[in-house]
Amino acid sequence: MVDFIKNSILCVLLFCIDSNWSLACTTFCLDNENRPIYGRNFDWWLGGGHIIINKRGVAKTAISDQPDDVNNRLSWVSKYGSATFNLFGREFPLGGMNEAGLVVESMMLDKTQYPPKDSRPEIMVSQWIQYQLDNFSRVEDVIASDSKIRIQASRESKLHFLICEQSGICATIEFIGGDLIYHTNERMPVKTLTNSTYADSLSFWRKEELPKSDKNKSIERFILSAKMVKGYEPHAMDKPIEYGFNILKKVEHDSFKTQWSIVYDIAVLKIYFRTYGNQKIRYFDLNSFDFACSTPIKVMDMGTNLSGDIMNEFIEYSYQANRNHIRNVYLKSYFSALPDHILDRFSGYPETTFCNE
Repeated sequence: MVDFIKNSILCVLLFCIDSNWSLACTTFCLDNENRPIYGRNFDWWLGGGHIIINKRGVAKTAISDQPDDVNNRLSWVSKYGSATFNLFGREFPLGGMNEAGLVVESMMLDKTQYPPKDSRPEIMVSQWIQYQLDNFSRVEDVIASDSKIRIQASRESKLHFLICEQSGICATIEFIGGDLIYHTNERMPVKTLTNSTYADSLSFWRKEELPKSDKNKSIERFILSAKMVKGYEPHAMDKPIEYGFNILKKVEHDSFKTQWSIVYDIAVLKIYFRTYGNQKIRYFDLNSFDFACSTPIKVMDMGTNLSGDIMNEFIEYSYQANRNHIRNVYLKSYFSALPDHILDRFSGYPETTFCNE
C-alpha cells in the first residue's frame, strides 16, 4: 500500500498522467525565412502553471524516484538561462526556450517506451526537458545527448518532443521500443506534432485521410496544423505571431480546455502566450532578463490578470510558493493531501542546486 501511494505521488509530480487523461496538445514551427515562429497548445483539464526564469551557471544533480540510490545520477552545470512553463513546480517543466533560441516542448504519446537500464546516467523525463535547455543551443546536440544520458524507464509519463533551434532547424524526438527515433531536415517535410507518432501522422497527412480510430483527434489536428503551416507565406503575411495564434485556435481540442497557448518568436527571443482564463495576449523578452545565477530566480503565475508586456511583473521565486503550488496541483489531481515528506522532497529540490559561477 505504501509503495502504491508513493508511485501515485511520483506519477503526478513527475508528469505521469494516466492515458485516460492524456493531453491533447499540438506543436508546430513556421518557416518564416530567418525568423522561425514556434507554437504550442497545452490542452488538458488542469491548468495553473508558472513561468520560471532559470539561470545559467547552476550546478544540479538529477532527482530520482529512488532517493537512497546515489549511483549513476546525472550532474551538470547549466550553460544557458531559459524561460520555462511549469505545471509541476520549478525544475520540472513541460517546455520552454533558452537564451540561445532552443525550444523544447513535450506532448503525450501512448506508444512511448523509454530505454531499459544501462550504463548511461539516468534522468527523469520531466527533468530531461530542463537538462536540454540548460545545456544546448542546437537540435543535433539534443539528439546526440542520447548517447550520454538515458531517460529513466520507470513510472513516468509517455512523452515525445518537438524541438527547434534559432536557425529554424527542427526535429521530432520519440522513444519507440526503447530506442530514440528522430525526424529532421529532409525526413521532416512538415514541422508539426500532435499525439501520434510523427511517422503515422505523416502517412495519414500524405494520404489526406483520417484513421478509423483517432484518439483525441490527434491525426485530425496534425493534418489541420500541417495545412496551415504549409500555407503560410512570409512575403504575403506580415503578422506571423497572429498567424501562429490562429493556428493554435484552429487546433484546440473540443473535449479539453486549452489551458495555455504559446508562440515563441525564436529569432528575437520573445515569448507570447494566453491562457484559458485570460485570453489577452501577454509577452516578454528573454533579452531583458539577467541570467547570472548570482541574481534571484524570477517567476510569474500564468493566471495573473495582465495583458501586453509583462516583463516588470515577474517576482522573486520562493520555496514556500513553489511548495504551495505543487501541493495545490496534487490536490486538484488526486483530491487528497500530499504527504509532507514527499512534498518537501520535490518542492525542496531546487534548494539542492547552487550557483557555480
